[in-house]
Amino acid sequence: MSKALQVGILAGEASGDLLGAGLMHSLRKLHPEISFTGIGGPEMEKAGLVSRVAMERLAVMGLVEPLKRLPELLGIRKSFYLDLKNNPPDVFIGIDSPDFNLGLEVKLKALGIPTVHYVSPSVWAWRQGRIKKIQRAVNLMLTLFPFEEKYYQQHNVPVCCIGHPLADELPLNVDVVAARSALSLPMDKKILAILPGSRQGEVSRLGPVFLETARCCLKKWPDLSIVIPCAGEVRKAQISTMLGEAGLESIKLILGQSRTVMAAADCLLMASGTATLEGMLLKKPMVVAYRMAPLSYAIISRMLKSRYISLPNLLADQAIVPELLQEAASPGALFSEIEKLLTQSDSREAVISTWQAIHQSLRRNASETAAKAVLALCQK
Repeated sequence: MSKALQVGILAGEASGDLLGAGLMHSLRKLHPEISFTGIGGPEMEKAGLVSRVAMERLAVMGLVEPLKRLPELLGIRKSFYLDLKNNPPDVFIGIDSPDFNLGLEVKLKALGIPTVHYVSPSVWAWRQGRIKKIQRAVNLMLTLFPFEEKYYQQHNVPVCCIGHPLADELPLNVDVVAARSALSLPMDKKILAILPGSRQGEVSRLGPVFLETARCCLKKWPDLSIVIPCAGEVRKAQISTMLGEAGLESIKLILGQSRTVMAAADCLLMASGTATLEGMLLKKPMVVAYRMAPLSYAIISRMLKSRYISLPNLLADQAIVPELLQEAASPGALFSEIEKLLTQSDSREAVISTWQAIHQSLRRNASETAAKAVLALCQK
């Protein structure tokens, strides 16, 4: 392909900004005569995008906040759509943010503009009726995980699994010694890392349960080293207060550096979320728990169609990671699972071997693979 390419691209949050920047660099490397128009954050701007509006205006979470901002969000989308309609790009790439991007992609595809959606919505897990909209919206779905690719193939949506950029970034073999040295952690002790989440509500619900589990662990192994990485000063203050109230000041708090903390650990006790993927790629045995408001759980649990909630189990397609939800996530039950991981070496080795195989399967040079798939679509 020799002609100059015009690419429309839109990311609505920080994770999408990183993915978009990686894709833009790879596209330019493969096709130097290329220009980008759209909305993105600082990383995409470094890669050559002049963002039409500040990405932060699109980054809203929760149930109520998006409703409050709906007129502004719809106005941004309409204005951007009209710009692309009047100056059609060779391809449009919507990165994640499905509630914003899919509606835009439906309209652009109807105009004959090829559309790519980068990062699958969790349509395989809940709100499966969205697959009909996705079929109308995209010429190509770029997925991060193989099980997602199979789902789209079953529903006749053109798809390419590109693997996960984090799998490319993280080494196959973790340097535990270097991680412990960087954090001034003991080399000769077992280390349990506790990650109760990054949001205030998550920490409020899971923190007390996790700390009682930690108390059980310290009673069993008095020389166990327990570390909690904190997502910012506010969360550190919240957890520090909890430790004081529980009389567990011996537990070490570290500001940020969650990846290094996980790398240093022998075992992880985690809130369910994207961090479980990072823990898996760091080859760590883990126990996953989650608690939410009873009404929210009652609604969401009826909508879920997936057998598992944690990405490691979804990728392995089996229950390797213990998942304890709501009242099942009790200190006694969590301690029992941690005890197995810290004392049963055969089980540990089996888990680590599985994580190694999955890591290899996700290493696909994601940004370059995505770029090649986008350029192949343009050639069609």
